[in-house]
Amino acid sequence: MRRLFPVTDQTSADQTDREWSLDELAEAYEYPGLAPDGHWLRANMVSTLDGAAQHDGRSQPISGETDMRIFGTLRALADVVVVGAETVRQEGYRPARAREAFAARRAAAGQGPAAAIAVVSASLDLDFSLPLFTSPLVPTLVLTGAAAPADRVAEAAKAGAQVVVAGDGAGVDPARAVRELADRGLRRQLTEGGPRLLGQFVAADALDELCLTISPMLTAGDAQRISGGSSVTVPHRLAPACLLEEAGFLFTRYRRI
Repeated sequence: MRRLFPVTDQTSADQTDREWSLDELAEAYEYPGLAPDGHWLRANMVSTLDGAAQHDGRSQPISGETDMRIFGTLRALADVVVVGAETVRQEGYRPARAREAFAARRAAAGQGPAAAIAVVSASLDLDFSLPLFTSPLVPTLVLTGAAAPADRVAEAAKAGAQVVVAGDGAGVDPARAVRELADRGLRRQLTEGGPRLLGQFVAADALDELCLTISPMLTAGDAQRISGGSSVTVPHRLAPACLLEEAGFLFTRYRRI
């Protein structure tokens, strides 16, 4: 285990009150080595101490500065960011941007300048005039089912989005979505939710890793937890991989056993 800042011990001046560099964060969160046909899906979520994944419908109020640095680092390491349509609407999603600090690392890994965004939607009830669709650095993908409304599919394509069919019905099969993205060379995958989408990946046993920020806040109320939807028959057990701390926030990382 590693900590971003020591909580009680003062082992060295270098460890005390020292902000980790982006390179150090990138090394700590580096994707595992993948086989030529492999893929790895990690989730990045934040939760309060009493289990709320949002406050007033958004995650930003329960986040913090270091959480956002890790958020940016995880995006910079990914080939694709998978997100649900409701989260796109609520959080005002924009295209991933190229960041000079990660340019050399991405080039060495054979990646493009920024991650693609893949929006999961059965209805395609999306505003295709948003910058996410009209001006991304990398074309935005829309994951949907074979029975999606034809007029909305045409509207998405007209806006420049790449429509990917990942289900035989109206909705998306989570495991198939992972495979379809990997078949397009997008093998380092990151999902930022929301809770319903993460719940679908969990239920399908498609999630390889969870990066969970535990925010030192209490909200009460009836906010969603980080994962919703149908429960699994037997809880999935993950193994701890890393633990960081800063200003009371815990940055945990768990991997598939």
